[in-house]
Formats: sequence, structure tokens, C-alpha cells
Amino acid sequence: MTFEAANTVTHKIWDRSDVHTTLDTLVEDLAVRHNTSKSNIAVTCSGPNTFTLSLGSGA
Repeated sequence: MTFEAANTVTHKIWDRSDVHTTLDTLVEDLAVRHNTSKSNIAVTCSGPNTFTLSLGSGA
């Protein structure tokens, strides 16, 4: 896991069968850490097996 900024995290997920569970956990953790709702977290595929999670403007 790589933190790029205070409101962004990039994570490489090697196990393709675990992508949804891992992303759900990461979104929940980021939402709790920043005291916001999960709907304020954007998830983008930023490379092969690499996902970037970032806080939206409502956070």
C-alpha cells in the first residue's frame, strides 16, 4: 500500500479472487479514518491490479 497524499491511497491487489473484498475493506478503513461516508470515496483502476482510492470533494 502506498500513500500518495493525505486523502489518497494506492494499493496493488495480487489475488484477483479477493479484489472486491479487499477494496471494500480499504474503502471502509479510509472512510473511518477521515470520518466520512463510503460514498465519498472514489476507486479507480490506476494500473494492472492497482487501485487508487481517494476522498471526494464532500469529505
